[in-house]
Amino acid sequence: MIESELTDEQLIERVHAGEASLYGIIMDRYAEKLIRYGRKFVADSTSIEDTVQDIFANAYCNINSFDTSRKFQSWIYRIAHNAFVNLLRQKKRAWLRVEWDTLVTLPSFDTYDEDERERKEMAKLIDAGLEGLSENYREILLLHYQHNFAYKDISEVLHIPMGTVAIRIKRAREALKKLLPQDVYEK
Repeated sequence: MIESELTDEQLIERVHAGEASLYGIIMDRYAEKLIRYGRKFVADSTSIEDTVQDIFANAYCNINSFDTSRKFQSWIYRIAHNAFVNLLRQKKRAWLRVEWDTLVTLPSFDTYDEDERERKEMAKLIDAGLEGLSENYREILLLHYQHNFAYKDISEVLHIPMGTVAIRIKRAREALKKLLPQDVYEK
């Protein structure tokens, strides 16, 4: 099998086994995705690109702690999330705050099936109204609708319960509806 056809987890197993050069394939797979993710946090392209390089370096240094029975994507996005939060803190744009829905015990959600049409419509709406949303709503919508993360994966990346993920997505959709003119939302 060609290395580029291997799953992320298979590549990491081989990196664990000493084939360090295969980490470059991982970097190629995730560089643009992480840069796009970073743009939703910060506008400065140079800072984002530097941070993405730091993310890859940090992930490589800690690659032996990655459990290949889990999803690599969630693991790298968790590292990215932390790095971009730190970047925001450095830029003195503190946006982290405790919200009521993280403190309340919520029911667990194993899956939440949505049809593809709704996902695409939400992706368009997110692009149209992203700037008006709070950071925690913006991030959760991006992960779910633009990066196609499941609730479980978002839960792992953000370190919040799956019930909180569901509540935030619902609230973020409602906030997005209020931000956009009715004719935009109906398209």
